[in-house]
Amino acid sequence: MRQTDIPAGTLHTLHVDSQAVAGNMLGDSPHRRIDVYVPHGHDGQGLPLLVDLVGFTSGGPGHTNWRNFGENVPERADRLIHEGEMAPCVIAFPDCFTRLGGNQYVNSVAMGHWDDFLRQEAVPAVEVRFGCGGAGKRGCFGKSSGGYASMVHALLHPDFWSAAACHSGDMGFELMFAADFAHTLRRIAKHGGTIESFIEAWETESRIKVSGDDLHALMILAMAATYDPDPDAYLGIRLPVTMDTCERIPERWAEWMKWDPLEMLDEHADGLKDLKGLFIDCGDVDQYNLVYGARRMNKALAARGIPHVYEEFAGTHSSIDFRMDTSLPYLAKVLSA
Repeated sequence: MRQTDIPAGTLHTLHVDSQAVAGNMLGDSPHRRIDVYVPHGHDGQGLPLLVDLVGFTSGGPGHTNWRNFGENVPERADRLIHEGEMAPCVIAFPDCFTRLGGNQYVNSVAMGHWDDFLRQEAVPAVEVRFGCGGAGKRGCFGKSSGGYASMVHALLHPDFWSAAACHSGDMGFELMFAADFAHTLRRIAKHGGTIESFIEAWETESRIKVSGDDLHALMILAMAATYDPDPDAYLGIRLPVTMDTCERIPERWAEWMKWDPLEMLDEHADGLKDLKGLFIDCGDVDQYNLVYGARRMNKALAARGIPHVYEEFAGTHSSIDFRMDTSLPYLAKVLSA
C-alpha cells in the first residue's frame, strides 16, 4: 500500500504503432501502450532507463495498476528513491501481451518480432520523449518469462543493454518442461484433440472462468510458437512431441534448446563481460525447478569469469515482487556510475 507521505513520481503513457509486431500470425494488434514512470523532481533528462519485462499472463501496464495490500512498481520506486536506497531512474512498462497469454520477448514469425519491438521501437520512443537512457544507461529486469527475457537480451544484445536483472527466469529447459508436454496433450485431448480446437475452447470458456490447467497448457503452446514456430501450422504452433504418444521429436526439441540460456552461453557468454551489471536470483523451492537452472547458470558464469550477482531467497515462484527492493537499486547504481 502506498505511503502517502512519500513524494510521488509522474506516470506518462505513450503509444507505438509497431512495424515489428505487425503481421504476426496471432492477429495481435501492433498498437502498443507504454507506461513510463519519471521520479519526483525530475523530467527524465539524463537519467538511466530501466525496462520492466513482465512475466507470462501480464503486460507492462499491469505493473502500474493500483494494488490492494502492496505497492505497484512506481510506488516501490518512489519509496526506494525517497529512502535513499535507489538512484533516480526512468522506468518503462511496455505492453507485450499476446493472444497466447504472454511473451518471451524474442523474434518469432508466429508471435511477432518482440525483440525488435523493444530495441528498435519501444526504447527509442521512450528515450526520445524523456531524454533518458542511451548507450551505457539502459537496463532491463523481469520475473519468470520477463526474467528469461532479461537474461536472453543480455546474452544477445550487450551492446544495447548495459545491465539486466533476472528474477526466477526460465533456464534449464529439460527440467522445466519434463512433465509439461504430457499435461498439455491431456488438456488438448479434453478440448477436441487439436491445437485449434483447444484454442477455440480456451477463448470461449476463459471468458466465463479461467482454468489453471488450461492456462498452463496455453503457456506451453505460447512457448512452442516462440521457440519453434511453424508458418504452415494453426497460429504457427507445433509441439516438439508426437500428439498421440508424447514422444520427443529430436529436431523439434533441438530448436527449443537453442533458446535455453544455459545453451546460449557457449556462443554468447563473452558479451556478458561488457555489462555493467548482471543480477540473477531465484526462490530456493521454485515449483518449476528453476532454482536448479539458476544454480547451473551461476556456476557456468563463475567458471567463465563473468562478473555477476547471484542470490537465492526463501520462497517459491510466486509473490516475489519484494525482490525488486534488491534488484532495482542494484540496476540504478551500476547504470548511474
